[in-house]
Formats: sequence, C-alpha cells, structure tokens
Amino acid sequence: MPVTFIYLGVLLAVICIWFLAFKRPIYEAVFLGFIALLIITGTWKNVPTYINDGLSSSLIYSMVAFVAMSVVMTKTKVIDGSVAIILSLLGKIPGGAGYASVIASSFMGALSGSGPGNVMATGAITIPAMKRSGFPAELAANVESNSSYLGNMIPPSSNIVAALGAFVALYGEESLTQGQFWIILWGISLWFVLEKLLLVFIFCKVYKIKPIAKEDRPKLSLVIKESWQGLFLPVIILAPFVLDYLFKDGFFTLRLGAQGANYLSKSLILFIAGIATLFACLIVKDKKLVTPNALARTFASSVKTIAPAIAVCIFGYMIGSMFSDLNIASDMENFIISMDFSKIGMVLFTCILTCFLGMVIPGSSLVVIFGPVFISTLASVGVNPVLAAAMLPCICGVMCGITPPLALGLYAGMSLAESDFGKTVKNDLWWVFAHFILEVVVLMGWLPILGLV
Repeated sequence: MPVTFIYLGVLLAVICIWFLAFKRPIYEAVFLGFIALLIITGTWKNVPTYINDGLSSSLIYSMVAFVAMSVVMTKTKVIDGSVAIILSLLGKIPGGAGYASVIASSFMGALSGSGPGNVMATGAITIPAMKRSGFPAELAANVESNSSYLGNMIPPSSNIVAALGAFVALYGEESLTQGQFWIILWGISLWFVLEKLLLVFIFCKVYKIKPIAKEDRPKLSLVIKESWQGLFLPVIILAPFVLDYLFKDGFFTLRLGAQGANYLSKSLILFIAGIATLFACLIVKDKKLVTPNALARTFASSVKTIAPAIAVCIFGYMIGSMFSDLNIASDMENFIISMDFSKIGMVLFTCILTCFLGMVIPGSSLVVIFGPVFISTLASVGVNPVLAAAMLPCICGVMCGITPPLALGLYAGMSLAESDFGKTVKNDLWWVFAHFILEVVVLMGWLPILGLV
C-alpha cells in the first residue's frame, strides 16, 4: 500500500473517532488529525509554514465576511418576506407549498450558510404549509432538508470559497475570476433546483397533493408592501459578479487596465458581504436589532457558529499545505490514475467516494482537504477542471447533508415535521439517488452549463 494511503487512513481514523465516537466538534477532529500527521511524518519544523499557508489565503477572510453576513440575515429576518412572496405566488397550484419550499430554501440556504439552520428557519414556514396541503410528514421533511442543503452549492455559500481555493491551489489565481466561477456555479445549481422541482412534481402526483388553502396563503399585495425592500438583497449580492463576468474583458479592462480589472474581480468577494449586511441593517423594521450593542451581542452569541466553520477551513488549509509538502495529493492522484479508470469510471468512483466520505466527514472539510485531489484526478480523464472544482460543493457539501448517518439537515426536518424516522430515511433515499445521478450527468459534461466554455 502506498504510504500516501497510510497518512490518509490515519487522518480519517482520527477524524472519525474523535467526531463520531467521542462526539467532539469537527474542528477539534481536524486539528487532531493534523497533529497526528505531524507525529508520523516528523514535519514539526515546517509547522510555521503550514500555519502561514493556512492563514494567508484571502479566501479565509472572504468566508468570515459571508458567515458574518449570514448571522445578520438570520437575526434580522429581512429575507423572510421573500419566502412569503414565493408561497403566495406558488401556493395556488397543486403541491405549490413543495415548489415554494425548493425555491425559497435553496435561496435562503445560499444566504444563511447553514443547512440545518436554514431547515429550522425556512422549514418553520414551509413544512406546516406542506403538511396542511396533503404532504406526508416524511415527504415534507425531505423536501425541506434536501432543498435547504442546495444552498451549500449556490453562491454566496462559504463552501464556494473553499472550492475556489482548491482550484487556485492547482492552477493559480490568474486562471479563474470570482465572477466567472460564480456564474458557473449558478449554472450548475439551476439543474439541481430543477431536479428537486421534478421530484416534487412526481411525489405530488403519487400522493395527490392539493394547493395551499386560500386562507393559509400569504396575501401577495400585503407581503410586497411590507417586505419589498428585502427583494433588493439578491441584486446587491449577485449583480456585481454578473457585471464582472460580462464586462471584465471589455469595459473594466479598457478603463482600469488588465491588472486593475483583475484586482477588481478579486476584491468583489471581500466587500459585497459587507454592503449586503449594511443594507440589511438599514431596511430592518426593528432598529433595536441592529444597534451597535445588539450587533455585538449577536456576533458574540454566534461565535460558536462562526468559529468552527472558519477553524475547520484554516486547519484544512494547514493539512493541505502539509500534503503539498509531502506530495500526498500527487501520490494519491497518481495511484488513482494508475487504476486506469475510464471517464465514466472515474466520475462514478469520485461520486461514490465523496458520498461515503460525506457520511462521516462534513462537506466543507472534504472540499478543503481533498478538493485538489478530486479536481486533478477528474481532469486526468477529461473532465473540465473548472467544472470539477465547481462541483465540489455539490458532491461534498450537499451530499453530506442529505446522506445518513451525518445528514444533519434530515434530522432537523424530521424534528419540525414530526415524521417517522424509518419512513423519512426511506423517502430520503429517492432524493439521494436522484442527486447522485445528476452529479454523474453534470460531471460527464452531458448538460450545458451557463458560463462554462
């Protein structure tokens, strides 16, 4: 067995034992895995380099900004009106509550950055609406949990930052702009949203689901009157990246020069979260929620949410630096390539591997630690490396949240829907299977993807 797999085996064993057996936080498990690798590799003298590499990426600070933005969005509830608008528009059709759940939860999940948290926040509205219109409890739980976890692959989710970091580690910062990457991710996400909508349609036919009763639907005119300002938030967040994608090589380059246009692209992800957060503070109805003192308390109470996500990525980047130093990623890549998979074989192998790893390791950790390996091995059989990088949040970040036993979003949905465990898991397998099939189809390049040349 190559020594590479001994190192990986030790890392996975430490993470699984500490996280699953001792039920300790994942950031502790990843850090202990790093210490274990230092012990068996004897690379203690390089620790300062690993720490510097872990802290020097600007992507880490971008992640902090977007996680902080999600805290403010959740606290102020300024985007709850968007959920109500979707319910009022789609609630008139059979199964409308389910379609509303897919669209609203995908959008909210991208902003909140937390799959389980989004299930609890959005699901508190959509799950009762689904149950009242005839959805079985187990189906309502799965519609909400599977849709919420789509947020992990839709910008501005923090998983996207980790995926871009994995690509940049292999191909350099000049090879792909933030705007280009986000456009491709939206293009991919659209297919998965459509897949979830199709599943809802099929289940609605099976269970003969009805529209939401008129008295239970939010009144559109009233919701727009009260929440219209919140509809500008998606524009504030998404428009700069669209403009960068469309005009970087023309308008911005002519006026700022190639280097200036490049710096503009890199800086977008650093300041947009702050602008969106300021706008949310301006439009919130209850100004007591956004006083300096209240915001300080909000962030203080959210440290336990923010710090673990950031710590996992920092420790993951430190492990990635060590892997690079020891050529582990290269050795693993060479070993997998030596197995002589065809393109479809490599795609299936990668999707199955990430599915099983996601049962015990959170998706963000998978992206940070193994992202470059997955990109390079898929690229070796002809998969577009940009597509491979853009699919990392999907095959890692989404799959880990919907596949038992680590399916935290599933358990959150079950608690809200008060559904039976066995029935919910059985129904969930249909959603996992459909998601897996679409992963393979997209990675094989069988579907057109917006922004991908």
